[in-house]
Amino acid sequence: MTTARAVTLRQVVLIVLGLAVLTALPLVLSPSLVNAAIKMLIAALFALAFSLAMGQAGMLSFGHSAYYGLGAFAALHLMKAVEEHVLAWPTPLVPLVGATAGLLAGIVFGWFATQRTGVYFAMVTLALAELLFTLAPTWNSLFGGESGISTMRMPSWAFSFGNDTHVYYLTLAWVALSAWCLWAFTGTPMGRLAVAMRENEHRLRFLGFNTHLARTLVFAISAMFTGVAGALLAIANEASNYTIFSAQASANVVLQTFIGGAGTFLGPALGAAVMTFFARVTSDLTRSWLLYQGLIFVLVMLFVPDGIGGLVSMHARRLHGGAIKHLVLPYLLCVAIGLLIIAGVVFTVESVYVLLSDAYLAQRRAAGGVVVPYQLFKWKFDPLSPLTWSLSVVPLFIGGALLPFAKRRTELAWSRALDDGER
Repeated sequence: MTTARAVTLRQVVLIVLGLAVLTALPLVLSPSLVNAAIKMLIAALFALAFSLAMGQAGMLSFGHSAYYGLGAFAALHLMKAVEEHVLAWPTPLVPLVGATAGLLAGIVFGWFATQRTGVYFAMVTLALAELLFTLAPTWNSLFGGESGISTMRMPSWAFSFGNDTHVYYLTLAWVALSAWCLWAFTGTPMGRLAVAMRENEHRLRFLGFNTHLARTLVFAISAMFTGVAGALLAIANEASNYTIFSAQASANVVLQTFIGGAGTFLGPALGAAVMTFFARVTSDLTRSWLLYQGLIFVLVMLFVPDGIGGLVSMHARRLHGGAIKHLVLPYLLCVAIGLLIIAGVVFTVESVYVLLSDAYLAQRRAAGGVVVPYQLFKWKFDPLSPLTWSLSVVPLFIGGALLPFAKRRTELAWSRALDDGER
């Protein structure tokens, strides 16, 4: 029985280098960035677990937050029992409880959900997650009501787990182990059966396979690793409440997976890490960050449907040797044009947000209804001045005008790069 696919020397080197960089990060990052790195790793594992069901087996779940939340609350109850000296359990092994909760819930919920396929399957998973989201605020003994459950990490194995550095290394170890298990699963007979179900489930039934049982098992394994991610989140935050079951949590992992690229193994993890960091940075700068996240998703689906991971994989697969040198200047041109368009969009969105805000309307009322200048990026702008709106129109016009030229240059550069790679 084959338990994993063949790994090239290049892939081994890249994996070792990646783990080395991740291991060294706490040595150079500030405490706040270490905390951000922890959340990025957890989001990456959540996306990888979700991608097993969606990308590998073709089961688009809109309710994976259910297993994420159950894993988190199972871990919190165990941590609280350890804190109160009711039970002795090492902190590094707490994610095992989250995995168990996710697995059991995945088997039960998956048995019902996988009796349907396509849109009906997605709706059933969403309904099950919304059921937990509705019950959690009123189920005080299990979910702590609206305030949730809070506890403390206890020292174990000579580690205090009192700072984020210890939590980071614990999270990294579990994410690396879980990622390897998920990757190994894709090479097993069950993993290949999941791909076959995605491609043609009717043919598998004709061949005598019990596809309902197989779909349930794949879904349960995905839920199990989702529970590990939830337990790691509980360890990092030392608290959780019913909002972890919300539809937004399920939607986030769907968006992150598609942005990263569900067609590659590490694509969802890359998309989750990037978008988690993006949300952390932009949410502190603007209240319109969800709009920008939605725009990124739309642009990726329109122009890079294979996602970030698919884009990286395409370059690694099709370009060899020094062929990449042909793409440097066209890509720099695309980046410059992109920055122009982004500048115009951001100025427009932020200006409209300020002009429609209650604070600005209060300023106008205080001035007797007269249109007054508004402050943005520490500068004041006159809403009635053409110069103000030229700051958004001009970059958008120039960027839009240069896009066809950049597209032709990029296509020509790709042709040259491919010809150079074939020699």
